[in-house]
Amino acid sequence: MSKFIFVMGGVISSLGKGIAVSSIGLLLKSMGYKISVIKLDPYINVDPGTMSPFQHGEVFVTEDGAETDLDLGHYERFVDKDMGKHSNTTSGQIYESVINKERKGIYLGKTVQVIPHITNEIIDNIRFLEKDCDIVIVEIGGTIGDIESLPFVEAVRQLRLEIGIENSMFVLLTYVPFVKAASEIKTKPTQHSVYKLREIGVQPDVLLCRSEKKFDDEIKSKIALFTNVVKKHVVNAYDVNNIYKVPQVFRNAGLHEIICKHFHLECKPMEMTVWDDFVERMNTAKEEITIAVCGKYVTHQDAYRSIEQSLIHAGAFHRVKLNIRWVDTEKSYKQKNLEKRLEGADAILVPGGFGMRGLEGKVQVVRYARKQKLPFFGICLGLQAAVIEFARHECNLKNANSTEFDEETKYPIIYLMEEHSYMEQYGGNMRLGAYPCELQEKSLAEQLYDEPLVFERHRHRWEFNNKFREKLEQKGMVVSGTSMNGLLAEIVEIPEHPFFIGVQFHPEFKSRPNRPHPLFTGFIEAAIKYSKEKR
Repeated sequence: MSKFIFVMGGVISSLGKGIAVSSIGLLLKSMGYKISVIKLDPYINVDPGTMSPFQHGEVFVTEDGAETDLDLGHYERFVDKDMGKHSNTTSGQIYESVINKERKGIYLGKTVQVIPHITNEIIDNIRFLEKDCDIVIVEIGGTIGDIESLPFVEAVRQLRLEIGIENSMFVLLTYVPFVKAASEIKTKPTQHSVYKLREIGVQPDVLLCRSEKKFDDEIKSKIALFTNVVKKHVVNAYDVNNIYKVPQVFRNAGLHEIICKHFHLECKPMEMTVWDDFVERMNTAKEEITIAVCGKYVTHQDAYRSIEQSLIHAGAFHRVKLNIRWVDTEKSYKQKNLEKRLEGADAILVPGGFGMRGLEGKVQVVRYARKQKLPFFGICLGLQAAVIEFARHECNLKNANSTEFDEETKYPIIYLMEEHSYMEQYGGNMRLGAYPCELQEKSLAEQLYDEPLVFERHRHRWEFNNKFREKLEQKGMVVSGTSMNGLLAEIVEIPEHPFFIGVQFHPEFKSRPNRPHPLFTGFIEAAIKYSKEKR
């Protein structure tokens, strides 16, 4: 039977449950245990695909095409394992499944209730991942006390009764604030969050206590006394200057030993050399470069979380510090101060997005990068903005646009390709998940990947219009990556430019600390070269 670790959060949101779960997963995997991870989200949305990035952050897309919570990105980066559609379950999915079963008569006329039908459905979703797995780590979204999370907490309480204490562990991530006015660390919020959890019938086995500063043994003793948690199981998860140090903090606190002892598992030697080397590279980097990330969601950087982390991975690979400058393409375009915002940048990245807002700013950013010979990397809508800009200013296709933004445009350089099979397959919906991409020989893309065929994850509807391909290529923009049948443009580049590449997919979803994505490492290398040349 698999072991289950249930991670919950108390006091306030945004304490970093996703990072805690990912760090626990890394420690256990480093000892050779097979793990799976699942995120239980309490919102009623079926998935985050329709939720605003300003509110929810990025939508992380898995290999099998599921639109999921951004925490799955942390899981994949830390554990170096592809997640799937079963790794993220929402209240919306649970209720939808139960209602569908009720409509089909599966419950044989019984009154359908939260207990046992909703909780049983949650348990079934959790246990689905235990096949061929030693340990399943379950993150419960929200904060203890929220009404939305109650069915999930009740479900894991029932699951413990079913599988036993020796096969389950409750971990509560909580907050221990430092009150500056009193110059004291306060344990009362942690005490109350544990009380609230116990009211629901759950006693935590381990406390991960988030704090701005390290706290001493006396604070640990006080927390242990008032929460009924063994003192050794009170772990100080203090702030660090980057998230990749968190597994080291947990390792130094002996969290892996606590878990193994609880489950009566062998505490095997841990292999974290590659991870430690990655962190060391980040810590010792001295040279600094500036990357301008130009999008419309920059005020909420969770919207570009995977892009930010992919840049960090590539920066560590090259041993450089990254100064990421977030440029709002909507405001900057309106204020006509784009050049001022881009001044001093060593490279420009234009990420994806949906909707008209910020597009014209992105087009102007692309033009600036192309004219100034700045290294440029466009992702998804970033590619489309690059194609639109090139069509308008180099191919004399005035007001060329995407039919997403202008249905009546004379030059639909980007449009819905409804004649293709994937549109029929998904009912006119988005292209989601991993698709093959064939690379043109001797292109920049092939040089960076160092292989002729790659698989990358997509999340988009509109495609490059092949009717304009010949005209663009005559002026110097090359389609260097396509679908296997050659109909869908996946990568464009300008060979005469020092580094100019746009991709229709999302490479940021596949970057790892130990294996930075080749497009990002190539981009950072070009930025380093540009930085040296301008000195």
